[in-house]
Amino acid sequence: MALSDWWSSVNRLGTEVKTQLHPIRSRILNDPYYRLQSVDEVRLAAELGMHLDVNQSSVDDWLRLPGISIHQARSLVALSQSGVSFHCLDDLAAALSVPIQRLKPLEPLLRFCYYDADSVCAVQPINPNTASVELLTRIPAIDLFLARAIVQHRQTNGKYRNLADLQQRLALPGGLTAEIMHYLCF
Repeated sequence: MALSDWWSSVNRLGTEVKTQLHPIRSRILNDPYYRLQSVDEVRLAAELGMHLDVNQSSVDDWLRLPGISIHQARSLVALSQSGVSFHCLDDLAAALSVPIQRLKPLEPLLRFCYYDADSVCAVQPINPNTASVELLTRIPAIDLFLARAIVQHRQTNGKYRNLADLQQRLALPGGLTAEIMHYLCF
């Protein structure tokens, strides 16, 4: 057996052993929807570089954390999208009406990043189910004609369920939908 073949088999065996010894490590790294089960898994995920930006996390992101319910996740995302900024663990505890000690084990994964609301880089999503024509025209790629169509279709046929529903109901091309999707929240 050549030295390079031997070294390849040793490396392969080492990878297999690591995967078998640390199946949770593998799941954390490879499954974006894996829900952490314990404080030990939270620590391991933090060591592997996982973190959540509390001010930009999605419902799915929050649900990865142990002890966070779907209702809590939705509440945190709705608050973030409405402009509430979380600056520390105390803010999260207050928003969820839970003692801070309950959230303390999650702290290694949480990142409290700050965003300047006046920055040109900060996108403030607009809800097409409540926005006026004028507000919709502030979104790049939405002209007066499209803004009127969004409002008129909403008034005639009811609220939009999500981006896909808006795209389908207005027969928007994929490219245009891709341009506006970061500016909308439902």
